[in-house]
This record gives sequence, C-alpha cells and structure tokens, in this order.
Amino acid sequence: MTMDEATAAKPAAAQDYLAKRTLRSGTAGWLLLAGLGVSYVISGDFSGWNFGVAEGGFGGLLIAFVLIAGMYLAMVLGMAELSAALPAAGGGYTFARRALGPWGGFATGTAVLLEYAIAPAAIATFIGAYVESLNLFGITDGWWVYLAVYALFIGIHLAGAGEALKAMFVITAIALAGLLLFAVSAWGLFDAGKLTDIPADPDAFGSSAFLPFGVFGIWAAVPFAIWFFLAVEGVPLAAEEAREPEKNVPKGIIISMLVLLVTGAAVLFLATGAFGAQAISTSGNPLVEALGDGAAAKAVNYIGLAGLVASFFSIVYAYSRQTFALSRAGYLPTSLSITNARKAPVLALIVPGVVGFALSLTGKGAMLLNMAVFGAAVSYVLMMVSHIVLRVREPGMPRPYRTPGGVMTTAFALVIACGAVIATFLVDPAAAGWTLAAFCGFMVYFALYSRHRLVASSPDEEFAVLARAEAELE
Repeated sequence: MTMDEATAAKPAAAQDYLAKRTLRSGTAGWLLLAGLGVSYVISGDFSGWNFGVAEGGFGGLLIAFVLIAGMYLAMVLGMAELSAALPAAGGGYTFARRALGPWGGFATGTAVLLEYAIAPAAIATFIGAYVESLNLFGITDGWWVYLAVYALFIGIHLAGAGEALKAMFVITAIALAGLLLFAVSAWGLFDAGKLTDIPADPDAFGSSAFLPFGVFGIWAAVPFAIWFFLAVEGVPLAAEEAREPEKNVPKGIIISMLVLLVTGAAVLFLATGAFGAQAISTSGNPLVEALGDGAAAKAVNYIGLAGLVASFFSIVYAYSRQTFALSRAGYLPTSLSITNARKAPVLALIVPGVVGFALSLTGKGAMLLNMAVFGAAVSYVLMMVSHIVLRVREPGMPRPYRTPGGVMTTAFALVIACGAVIATFLVDPAAAGWTLAAFCGFMVYFALYSRHRLVASSPDEEFAVLARAEAELE
C-alpha cells in the first residue's frame, strides 16, 4: 500500500471503528434527563443515609447534609457549563481529558467508574433488605435478589437506551409518589424530641444533645450525606443520546438537583423525628420502620423497593456509558465499547455488572457505600479542577451555559470535595484503602499499556486535538 492509499484508508477505518461503537442519538429531552438524574440518586432517600446518624447524630448529619448539598449544587452548576460545552458520553472524563490531558482524563474516568460499579452493589444489598422485610417469595438469603436484579436490569438495558430511559422515568415517578406518601404519614408521627435521643459522648470534643459525637461526628457523617446526592453528576453521560444536549443536559441536571434537595431534607427530618435518631441509625429500611406496622408502612415498603430499583437501574446505565467512553477512546480494552443492533454497549453493561455482583455478595451495604463515595469524591475534585482550568486556559471556548459565580462556585465545591475524600478514611479506612488500591491499579495499567493505544478518532480525543489546534492558531 502506498502512502496515499494508507492516508485514504485511515478515515474509512476510523469510520468503521466508530460505527461499531455508536449510541442512539436524540433519545432524551430535558424531562427524561431530569428523571434520570433523580433516579440515579433516589435510593439514597430510602436507605443508606441513616447510617450517618450513627456517626454524627442527627445534628452531625444535618450539618454535613447542608455542606454537601452546597457542594453538589455548586458542582452541578459547574458541570452544566462543561456538559453544554463538551457534550459526549464520557461526562466528567471528557471534561478532565480536555482540561488535564490523558492522565487527568483517565484518572477522572476511573474514579467515576469505581463509583458507578460499586454503588449498584450497595443498592443491591438494600434491595435485599427490603425484599426480606416484605417476605417476598420466601427469600431469606439476599444473594438470589442480587443476582436477579443484576440479570434483569442489565437485560433491559441491552434492549436499548430509549426503552431503558423511559422505564427509569416511570419507576422514578412511582418512587417520588412513595416519598410523598411517606412525608404525609410521617408528619403525624413527628416528635422533635426524637431527633436528639442519642446520649452525648462526654469524651467527644464539642458533644451535646444536638452533636452527640462532637464536632468530629460532622466530618464522619459526610460520606452518608453524600449518599443523598451520589451520582446526580451522571446526567452528562447521556449527552450523546440527548436531543440538543447543549440545552437539555444543563436543564436536566439542575432540575434534578433541586428535586433531590427537597426530598433529602424531608426524609432526614421526618424519618428521624418519627422513628428516633437512636433507632434509625442502624435500620436497613428506615422509612418503613419509621411508620410502624400500618398500611402506609407496607405501601412505602413496596414503593421504597421501586426507589431502590430506580437507582440501581439508572446507575447500571451510568457505569455502562462511562466504560463505553473509556473503551472507545482506548483507555480500556476496545472490545468493551462494541454496541449491539439496539446501539447498547454489551460488554460495558455485563463486565462491571459481574464485578458489582461479586461485591454485593459481601452483604455489607455501609462498607460498599463508603467505597462508592471514595470514588465519587475523587472524581469531584478532578472535575472541579477541570472547570477552573478550562475557565482560565480557554476563556474563549463556546459555552452555551455559564456557571453563576464562575470559578468561585466550583472552587467552593472543590474544597468540600477534598474534605469528603478524607472523610471516607475516617469512616472505614479499610474500605477506602481498598478502593484507593483499585484506583492505583487502573493507573498502573494506563501507565504501562493503554496510554500507548489511545484512539485518536474518538470524540474525546478529537476534543483534545481541536483544543491543541486552536491554541496553536492563537
């Protein structure tokens, strides 16, 4: 083959490569994207957050909630700008790739992937607790539940994004109705005295009825406050499957964040006030136990199961798109990004699912929660740094949406995110340490192998090429 023939063949080869790795575009408008953002997170309202009461008491978790809510709101505003400017399936990895180069991009993508691969395993254990409390099918051993939800929902995702997103939206609407039913029922049981029924630890610095474990308890409660919002940042992963992503992705992620602020605050106050801080701190299904044994409790139990399923379902979508984007660009084995006739990435759905199922067999929801939060917090640090770097280095980059407050907004989120990374080691050093080890293992793989095999024709790498070309022209 002559040089001219080789040059002519390259575009065709690139087109063929990408043709096998194409998602279905135009599937989602802002309403489906907002529903996706809520569905990612809504399981956090039904279970998991309450373990933070055991770490900081109601007061510690409340203060942590306010801080983390501020961080997420600031971060979402920053990501809205980035997703409008760089709409691609890589989400945070795409943003960091443009701002921080291949190393920063892969580090961010790896942290996000760890978050999304581990979070469904934690949610599966909570689903198992709800199923057992309902005595469904006589199941008393959770692993059957874990296997069933992984197999069922991966199978639905293989049918295509449009079908999956619409199913997620319906399940999420049911879960929101369940939260409304819970709020109405819990209001009549609310007793402000129950919020502070954990005895103060006299040896803890700054302890009181409001902060029974002292000031330190606030920090220890941070990972569980994050569970109220964990994964809302995944909305930009749907950018390539959205209509007018530069408009609809920012709108979807901001609306979903506002909804989650309301639901999280309502659950924190009403569930703790109805059941008591001491009792709720160890509950596997806190909303149900807070309502007692009546008809409302049973209804919330069934609907709570829908809420957990919604998040499980949607985060499976998220990990598949993150795996797809990293694979398509060559950071992970390229076979993981091949899509089927329905434009669903087959191995990107199955391989992380197998890993997540194996982790769910530990049955330790709180530990898995902390591991997922570690990955999330690391990715938040890197994404906020990316926003700041791009604002400084590329002020002229087209930005259909601009973050209110600019770099000051994302700098605030950056500081809180750094504290959140440290907080995961305070709660469970072993879990955070193992997740850090997995993160380092991915980086070694990149250093020794995949950084030499990046695919220049992938959208994320093309963003970087365009940025370099623009810089040279200037």
